[in-house]
Amino acid sequence: MKRMLMIATLAATSLSTASLAADTKEQSCAYQADIVSAVQAARADGVKEQKVSETILAADHSWPEGYDAAIPIITPWVYEQKRKDLKTKDFAAAWSELCLQQ
Repeated sequence: MKRMLMIATLAATSLSTASLAADTKEQSCAYQADIVSAVQAARADGVKEQKVSETILAADHSWPEGYDAAIPIITPWVYEQKRKDLKTKDFAAAWSELCLQQ
């Protein structure tokens, strides 16, 4: 979990200032959680790690464009999780909780 908190912090600081300035902390964390969910779904669908950004960006998504920069930051964390946890754990909820605690 400490590693996830570090990654959440890195993702939040890497997002564009304009995006963060326009959004509340709760909204920013929700967008990041949406990205985590999309990456988790891509992994569950068998998308190779190197193709995750491309795959997610080609599909419809709910977050503003400025948050796309978080995809390559979040992806390695999701891909290092145990495969069996993909179907049983809600990575997005955990991410959101940690993000809100920052």
